[in-house]
Amino acid sequence: MLPLSWGMFQTSITREASAEGVGLHTGVYGHVRLVPAPAETGIVFRRVDLDNFHIEAQGQNVARVSYATSLMKQGVLLSTTEHLLAAIYSCGIDNVFIDIDSIEVPILDGSAEPFMQMLEHCGIRKLRRKRRYLKVLKPLEVVEGDRRIGIYPADEFRVRCYVDFPHPLVGQQEVEMVVGPETFRHLLARARTFCFERDIEPLKAMGLIRGGSLDNAIVLTSDGVMNGPLRFPDEFGRHKALDLIGDLALAGLPLLARVEAHKAGHALHTQLVSRLLADPSLWTITTEEASPPERDESYLAALSPAPATD
Repeated sequence: MLPLSWGMFQTSITREASAEGVGLHTGVYGHVRLVPAPAETGIVFRRVDLDNFHIEAQGQNVARVSYATSLMKQGVLLSTTEHLLAAIYSCGIDNVFIDIDSIEVPILDGSAEPFMQMLEHCGIRKLRRKRRYLKVLKPLEVVEGDRRIGIYPADEFRVRCYVDFPHPLVGQQEVEMVVGPETFRHLLARARTFCFERDIEPLKAMGLIRGGSLDNAIVLTSDGVMNGPLRFPDEFGRHKALDLIGDLALAGLPLLARVEAHKAGHALHTQLVSRLLADPSLWTITTEEASPPERDESYLAALSPAPATD
């Protein structure tokens, strides 16, 4: 079962779960497995094809962020981490090993829904160690032209994401929410990645989207969608919010902050994380419990965290 909200104790998963599929950009087929981890481990990728080489999901390991967020440590690369990290982070899972045997996390259906299903199978184990939060004390903003992102003090983790694409099905869309397992599951998890038909050949020429298909991404034509129906009228804005949360997971600890992104993308998201972590005057580490998200009582009835264990 998933936790009701971020609470005062650290968590891990109870049992393993796995999935497999093709990487969106590399086209490489791979397997991913979630494995329980002890307290203070954090979220750690293990390249099992490279003698279990560890790559921590932290800002200092960010490598490339053009059309996906990639991590690199000592020359070992791992691409397209954001959807899986968004699910893990939103569910309040502090410690987990992510075993993977390829260079890229499988794209699956292009959303975080398959990863949420994995996590629901895994269940949550509460650990006997206080959770530490990264609480933002002062505002920080990153601006590039008409694109900007800012992080501000708050007693909860809230995101606001605004997108604007000149397309009849997109236009201006905005998503704002307090992040937690319920809100993420209901509002964002099923929102898929997307691209414009006109961009497909240029992206392929750049060596990207080698594993892309109509099964793992929404493709927008000049005036419609090639592979509808959409899962939400504002699926595009929801997916950008999903990406934002996945990139913010690289802060390494649960955030107590409000984040506003205006026409931003992976590059600005990760710049914000890097600049935040580089200036300790902007934040503090606390064991203060986050404010729980608003709750859907009918959904809560199906959820209950496991008892605390060592």
